[in-house]
Amino acid sequence: MTQEAYNKRRVEIEHLENVEMPKIAEKIAEARAEGDLKENAEYHAQREAQGMLQAKINDLKSRLANAAIVDPSKIPKDEVAFNATVKVLDIDLDDEEEITLVGDGDEDYDAGKYLITSPIGQGLLGKKVGETAEIQVPKGIIKFKVLEISYPD
Repeated sequence: MTQEAYNKRRVEIEHLENVEMPKIAEKIAEARAEGDLKENAEYHAQREAQGMLQAKINDLKSRLANAAIVDPSKIPKDEVAFNATVKVLDIDLDDEEEITLVGDGDEDYDAGKYLITSPIGQGLLGKKVGETAEIQVPKGIIKFKVLEISYPD
């Protein structure tokens, strides 16, 4: 992931830990004050919400612990690599599309942002303009011809 994506995840974790978790703890305390915990639906709902939020925090922390920060200046600009926007021609459909290869947490398939570890990301990785990638996906094999490669400034 980029340093920017890493920093974004750190801010999200801090918000969850320092803002959202205390709100839930406060709601649990309020529900506990209402009496019998066995039949207190609000108490149980807040405890469940607390557990789900903690699981999300743990997942984000794990992703950051396992993340590799990529320096965009060290990426070769003449081949497909992390953070590249690739204009491809789907040979079977005769249709052009743009695909940007991103790291974990930045994917948005509707916007053309594919994980670099996805089958399409792996199939395009290392290709140069003019080369064709044959990529195995669940629906079969797709063939993309690389038309253009660009990187953000």
